[in-house]
Amino acid sequence: MKTSWKIAACALCFLSLGSIAWSLKAMSTGEAMTSAARSYLETLSEEQRQTAVMPYDSMKRTQWHFVPQAPREGMMVKDLNKKQRKAAFHLLQQSLSKAGYKKATGIMELETLLHELQQGRSGPIRDPERYWFAIFGEPGKERWSLSVEGHHLSMNFTIEGGEVLDATPFFFGSNPAVVKSDAVDSIPRGTEVLKQEEALAFELLGSLTSDQRAEAIFDEKAPREIRAPGEIQPPTEAAIGLTANKMEPEQRKLLQKLVRTYIQNAPQDVAKQRMQAIQKSGWKEVHFAWAGADTPGIGHYYRVQGPTFLIEFVNTQPDPEGNPANHAHAVWRDMQGDFALPIAATN
Repeated sequence: MKTSWKIAACALCFLSLGSIAWSLKAMSTGEAMTSAARSYLETLSEEQRQTAVMPYDSMKRTQWHFVPQAPREGMMVKDLNKKQRKAAFHLLQQSLSKAGYKKATGIMELETLLHELQQGRSGPIRDPERYWFAIFGEPGKERWSLSVEGHHLSMNFTIEGGEVLDATPFFFGSNPAVVKSDAVDSIPRGTEVLKQEEALAFELLGSLTSDQRAEAIFDEKAPREIRAPGEIQPPTEAAIGLTANKMEPEQRKLLQKLVRTYIQNAPQDVAKQRMQAIQKSGWKEVHFAWAGADTPGIGHYYRVQGPTFLIEFVNTQPDPEGNPANHAHAVWRDMQGDFALPIAATN
């Protein structure tokens, strides 16, 4: 068995300091991110800064995706020295909650497992250091954005005046969804990076009556992928499925717990803003829709949509060992406009 250490070394450095860093953070997330971004940029050479920083209005700011493509915009972790990596991961830490940071670094580490499982076969380069940090604009001087991307990660943040204006598109993926191999001893069998995102949705579906299921389930077959991957804005079709006001109290609690699982990837102040926006528009406007199988291991998909947000989750692809429906994609999008751009302005 092989031990993954590349990303683990960076991640553990911050996890060990994490309780101190988060407990002492008196600044808003936007302020903390701006300070961390400036510190990160100070570690770079002038040549590296030319790669790391682009104008805020660059079209590249809204070019996002989660497939294992390369090159991407910004500086790749592999090309950073120890001091620079520490600063980059500190910036990432300030951008996420503890739960979100653990998921993000866990997804990076899964590349080590994919590398081991793919050996002897052609395919994409699997490397936990093939993740890119890109900054658009000058942090602290103007509106600016951060993009952290690589295979199964696309996190996009827009900050101005110490406020996080938007943090979408926000994509997490996991392959395998459930680790069923002992190939890497630092990633134990049974590891599930997106466990709650899947388990809570199955629990909610299982609680529905036959009449409720008839409203919630819109297709017997799950789509292969989330909608509009890589597009600047989320799909704008009307929400479908079962509305929260047609659920029993315990079912609504499950729905809210599922939504909070996504919201709580963000730091507390950003998560609070998102929850307040949902409460303002009303939970009665939130829809839960399902397609595909109602048991794990067979392709399934769900969607949760309200006036301010869209969640999509799909698990239809096999993992590298051939286990069916063991490769999950999950995304949170802003129905008022991703990248802090009103939808009307980009249509």
